[in-house]
Amino acid sequence: MTEFVHLHTHSDFSLLDGLGKVKAMTQAAAEMGMPALALTDHGVMFGALHFYHAAKKAGIKPIIGCEIYVSPRRMTQKDHKLDAKPTHLILLAENQTGYHNLMQIATASQLEGFYYKPRVDKEYLAAHAEGLIALSACGSGEIPRLLQNHRPEQARQVAEWYRDVFGPD
Repeated sequence: MTEFVHLHTHSDFSLLDGLGKVKAMTQAAAEMGMPALALTDHGVMFGALHFYHAAKKAGIKPIIGCEIYVSPRRMTQKDHKLDAKPTHLILLAENQTGYHNLMQIATASQLEGFYYKPRVDKEYLAAHAEGLIALSACGSGEIPRLLQNHRPEQARQVAEWYRDVFGPD
């Protein structure tokens, strides 16, 4: 049987969005035979350490991640008409460098880019991309939004930008 791993999950650390408890999530994944599980809370990494220990205890590989908000302009710009709807992007730490970069991104999004939500811009992402795997996220991701708006060529260009920054994997 093919192994399946959830790479996009939210726990109760995703305020106003996630409901699952980290311990219950990791135990359920282990019971279903998943070899690993990712935690990708919205804009925060508050549960990363708790998740890591719970996953190890459950006998599965923890994949530390975050569903970040990407600002359409510079993360320091804050105009309601232009900056109130950032897109989503899943980032997964591939190694220790990736974990460090993910922590840098999550911290900067709170301290420098916060506007309704913790945001970062593409320039900051590009400077901290080493060791990270990027996924297009949900329907609120930049690529899915472009496709929903019938703009496939622009979606392709954005996908190529992410591939160039984060690599083909």
